[in-house]
Amino acid sequence: MKISKEIKTGIIAVAAIAMLVAGINFLKGNSFFGGDKKYYAYFPNSGQLAVASNVTLNGVIVGKVLEVEYVPQNAPDKRVRVAFSIQNDDVKLPVGSIVEIGSLDLFNKGMLISVSSDLSKGFYKPGATLEGRLAVDMMSQVKSYADPISQKVQAMMSSIDKMVTSLTAFWDTTATSEIEQSMKQVKIAIERIGNVAEEVQLLVGEEKVKFGRIMTNVESITQNLKKSNEEVTNIIGNTKKITDEMVTADFKGVISSAAQTLKTFNDVLASAQKGEGTLGKLLGDDKLFNELVQTNKDLQELVDDIQMHPERYIHFSVFGAKTKGVPLSPAEEQKLRLMLDSTVTN
Repeated sequence: MKISKEIKTGIIAVAAIAMLVAGINFLKGNSFFGGDKKYYAYFPNSGQLAVASNVTLNGVIVGKVLEVEYVPQNAPDKRVRVAFSIQNDDVKLPVGSIVEIGSLDLFNKGMLISVSSDLSKGFYKPGATLEGRLAVDMMSQVKSYADPISQKVQAMMSSIDKMVTSLTAFWDTTATSEIEQSMKQVKIAIERIGNVAEEVQLLVGEEKVKFGRIMTNVESITQNLKKSNEEVTNIIGNTKKITDEMVTADFKGVISSAAQTLKTFNDVLASAQKGEGTLGKLLGDDKLFNELVQTNKDLQELVDDIQMHPERYIHFSVFGAKTKGVPLSPAEEQKLRLMLDSTVTN
């Protein structure tokens, strides 16, 4: 069967029209073959959202924006109605999910779906209205950061302007003259510092000579110490020998003997206190003490009388006369004469 040109042309025209309609629907955000699930959301403004913008879920494109309409009779927060489609049959929106208008990247706007985690309330059916929000775009964020910085920069520029004005007012002929005077003072101070440095250098030179002499004396002392090293070693050796002998000495025996002596002396004193022995009798017998005193007194009186009147006790003649009194031997006479002569001399 031969097809005429008119039928071919008609078929081509119908196909072209169908492709045109499908392309228009695709550009609007619909699928080629339809069957997309359609939902609505209301916003206070469009946020520059355009038809055919992408609808994403967790960064994956799941639909398109179908309509962006202005509804003046609604409340201010619901005057822009956006219709969007979900082209993926596996995507279901739980009740409580939120749709936001925001930036998908640096250049494109789109819709972002935040799925609710609560599945107990069920899922939205096609044609339902979801809660819509406007995400903070990049420009708003930059503005929120830039506005405080801009204010601070303006305040800083104002302060700088005031400072420059103050410096300009200060920088007159008077200030210039004061600065010149200050520079002169600084120059004078530097010259004085130079003079002080020279004096310090001279002082250091003199002290260097003295220090050299001191070091020479120290060196001489060290040499003398070195020469005396042997003598010091001998002294230390003798000291060590003495200490060794002291260590080896029988201090224990000496201390024991001293203790025994003290014990014996204590026993003697105890006996004397009790009146025992000759020492005890002398210490305890007052009669013996008094008799000794009286005897000493009588003896002293006798000696005094003999010194004063020796003729009463001894009679002798130089010329051989007859001796009176008690006869004495020549030795006894000589002894008596010596005793008398010594007594008279004293």
